[in-house]
Amino acid sequence: MDSSWAALYIFLLAAFTGYEVISRVPVILHTPLMSGSNFIHGIVLVGAMVVLGRANTPLEQVIGFVGVVLGAANAAGGYAVTERMLEMFERKPKPNVERRTPTTP
Repeated sequence: MDSSWAALYIFLLAAFTGYEVISRVPVILHTPLMSGSNFIHGIVLVGAMVVLGRANTPLEQVIGFVGVVLGAANAAGGYAVTERMLEMFERKPKPNVERRTPTTP
């Protein structure tokens, strides 16, 4: 029971610290920060695959499989969102507008 309280304390401390750090990031830096977090999603996916590979009971296998599926969806979704965010910063080509010169009679 004592280790559960320590794990809960570490989780809450990490959540609070993460929120405080992210809330202080300027808006212009959120896109690179999102791209960097996709790397972390990949590490989570690899960790879930390792856990699934070492699962002994059916419950562990189900939890590991769900972890792999959710980790893969999270990583793929993160890259899709980053792609959409980067498209917002692309310059759109201006349409060619012909200039009409006044005609003289």
